[in-house]
Amino acid sequence: MALPVPLDRQQTNGAAMRRRRFLAQSLAVCAAPALPAHTEVAGVPPGFIVPAEDTPHDATVMMWPASRQIYPNRAFRSLLQRCITEIANSIALFEPVILCADAALHSTIRPRLSAGVTLWDIPTEDLRARDAGPLIARNTAGERVLSHIQFNGWGRKQYHRYDKEVAQATAQALGFAVHDSGLVGEAGGVEQDGDGTLIAHESSWVIDNRNPGLSPDQIASRLKAAFGAERLIWSKGVKGQDITDYHIDSLARFTGPSRVLLNLPPTPDPNDPFHREAQETYDTLVSAGLAVDVIPELSHHRKRLKLDFVASYVNFYVCNGAVIAPQFGDATTDRIAQLALQRHYPNREIVTLNTDPLGEIGGGIHCATQQIPS
Repeated sequence: MALPVPLDRQQTNGAAMRRRRFLAQSLAVCAAPALPAHTEVAGVPPGFIVPAEDTPHDATVMMWPASRQIYPNRAFRSLLQRCITEIANSIALFEPVILCADAALHSTIRPRLSAGVTLWDIPTEDLRARDAGPLIARNTAGERVLSHIQFNGWGRKQYHRYDKEVAQATAQALGFAVHDSGLVGEAGGVEQDGDGTLIAHESSWVIDNRNPGLSPDQIASRLKAAFGAERLIWSKGVKGQDITDYHIDSLARFTGPSRVLLNLPPTPDPNDPFHREAQETYDTLVSAGLAVDVIPELSHHRKRLKLDFVASYVNFYVCNGAVIAPQFGDATTDRIAQLALQRHYPNREIVTLNTDPLGEIGGGIHCATQQIPS
């Protein structure tokens, strides 16, 4: 299945009308999929790489948080769904969005969505498209495949009957072959610059609930093959303190070749394992020769937060012509973060959203999105 040609990545603010016309034309192309028979091939072929997030996209894949088992509180589940709707509609101003949800829910969801968001009948439990969605690699001839990292609910911490199938279902609906990376884990647990370098925390990969029996070197080799990368920079990370075992994308993000934007507490608490590891990761990346720019964590928030609330300014998403980023109600650090993003992405609109419900479940905008590279 072909997706529409993407908008130019340098698109300016004055092109809103062209965007809407473009997206309206895309709807006939992004129809609900009919899945072919499942075929999976071991190993990602040589010559394929996962492009950097800031390269052009055909679409963004998102997932609907539908599970009453995961989110038994109806009011909070509604807040999460409203948040996903706002993110999807914001991205749809710049590129098509595919929202995966059970067909039985489509009549309820559809009225909330703009014309640029298309519903696909792919059932979901949770919203974590970065982790359960399709990681797509491309070669110089323009062929695309699913570089499949098997999702298992962050080490079987969460029910994932449907979510474990989302990556394969979307990739096959798009006509992409499925290539098994030989890894269990999540794409949110590794950052890549599209230029040969990966960064990751060992805590979410070298762990028995994902990859038992594999050494750090074996996992690194498979990750490099999955992304088409040449080197992986490990930092230790933190095990067992959050559902992800400390995904790197809540701390540090590539914004260009060997260039990183990182979120650090202004006054680290030595008793906080995440603060200690954040500083260690910073030191590791600087020692590895990367250019690291720092955004301070917020000092105050618009409401009283849970202790495990994730207030990460770097959990943003880069789409065609824009960066969709969080704001947390701290006027000073919100502004610092927005200016930093504008420095790193000078030719893109910076769109900021209140995504507090995602922070309350330890996630963010990046966690809820996965790109389909052109």
